[in-house]
Amino acid sequence: MRVDYKRMLRQRRQLLKAYSDQEEPVSGEAWRSDQQKGIPPPPLEKPHDKQAKLIDLVAAAKFTIGQIPLRTAIANRASRREFARDPLTLEELSFLLWATQGVRKIDRHKVWTRRAVPSGGARQPYETYLLIRRVLGVKPGIYRYLPLEHKILVVAEGIPPDSELNDKAWPQEFITKAAVVFVWAAVPYRSEWRYGIISYKDILIEAGHICQNLYLACEAIGAGTCAIASYDQEVVDALIGVDGEDEMTVYLSPVGKVTEAASDE
Repeated sequence: MRVDYKRMLRQRRQLLKAYSDQEEPVSGEAWRSDQQKGIPPPPLEKPHDKQAKLIDLVAAAKFTIGQIPLRTAIANRASRREFARDPLTLEELSFLLWATQGVRKIDRHKVWTRRAVPSGGARQPYETYLLIRRVLGVKPGIYRYLPLEHKILVVAEGIPPDSELNDKAWPQEFITKAAVVFVWAAVPYRSEWRYGIISYKDILIEAGHICQNLYLACEAIGAGTCAIASYDQEVVDALIGVDGEDEMTVYLSPVGKVTEAASDE
């Protein structure tokens, strides 16, 4: 049986709006999740063309970096807006991706994954996109992380000019100085399937879990980042190739190597 996910999503979101605005009462049946109704779960990872170009990352077991005390990483954590021109290495990028979305265990029924960050019901509703400028051995372009495979997928070769991004995507010029910009997009139905209309708070909280791990991982490799919520929604959604309805940008964070970077909270 083919499930019309888009129709269900529209109904759920209309219901959530009605509940939030108190326009009409929400019945007990409306609180039942699709999991409770026996509907199969959506994929744990956004599907991709099997013929697409994938780039292998350094496996976590082979990391030679990031060995600093957790206490030190927490004490030094800061928002950093000045980046050196040095590129990241592939190992450093691999480490940052593993620290933010790395998979530790996959449920044999493909219902959940345990990762480096917590998630309600282990549903992990986020996809990670990368605007790569300076990573050794990786051409500039837009990529997507495949956590189940620990690889990155080419979404688009090359990225728009800095002037265009500053003009259309975000007003903060320092973002274009980063070696890599992490962009996290939510796929709401991954969480909605399990928790129905109460999913949204959890989805937004989870962006903070992911980004905090990025901050700490950056401190461990002599890099820095600064979380950003100020961007043009439609422009950034289009940039990474998502529709803004079934998947949408929620948070982004530029990353670069630092020397004596300025920092603030």
